[in-house]
Amino acid sequence: MTQALKSTQLSAYATISHGFWGREGGASTGVFATLNCGYGSDDDPVLVRRNRQVVAESLGTDTDRLITAYQVHSADVVRVEKPWLRENAPHGDAMVTCVPGIALGVLAADCAPVLFADAEGGVVGSAHAGWQGAFKGVVEAVVAAMEGLGARRSRIHATVGPCISQKNYEVGPEFRERFASLDVGLVRFFVPSPRPDHWMFDLPAFVSLRLEQAAIGSFSVLGACTYELEGRYFSYRRTTHRKESQYGRNISAIMLKP
Repeated sequence: MTQALKSTQLSAYATISHGFWGREGGASTGVFATLNCGYGSDDDPVLVRRNRQVVAESLGTDTDRLITAYQVHSADVVRVEKPWLRENAPHGDAMVTCVPGIALGVLAADCAPVLFADAEGGVVGSAHAGWQGAFKGVVEAVVAAMEGLGARRSRIHATVGPCISQKNYEVGPEFRERFASLDVGLVRFFVPSPRPDHWMFDLPAFVSLRLEQAAIGSFSVLGACTYELEGRYFSYRRTTHRKESQYGRNISAIMLKP
């Protein structure tokens, strides 16, 4: 069984099962080797399902109860009451639930997966926080949606999983200007790139700021870089730099234990 990266804080909750999986321990081959969990790729859907089964079993649930949304880089949150079929997945980039046994999955390949839990209140959440989602407020939207299910902000812990690090995330001037136009203080998340008129953006630090501003109980950042750790994680940007046409998706998930 493949080993997931775990949050020390989330692991301390006896009622919570979670993990941040990379690309190891699955059945896929080629550029998708081996634990590609993204149906949106050109990988064989049979192999993707087999890979998701590995993850579901590790979480302690059935494959059909490990769900993911149709992610569109939004701040939209889906309240989950029952699992859905793959072809019926709703659009959105975050999910919350108070139903035990349903695993909320996040697919990413450089964007930041964020898992949330109010273990005492029996509410969990997940978010796909790329720069667009984080910029639009997906983190704050998850916290508000969890409160709608009975969670308390002061009891929520969140963990930011593997994502691209600042030294590997070069952006153009218009990208930095977008942040500066929202709040000039946000330019602190950019440092000059060796390439003229380009910048290196710190995604995990920006997501951390949004978590801090959400005033939740606590949060942690695992710090693994998806771009740098080629043997462990899929990376969209690494694939782009190599001019490869396809890439796999890492999955992260959280669940209230049945």
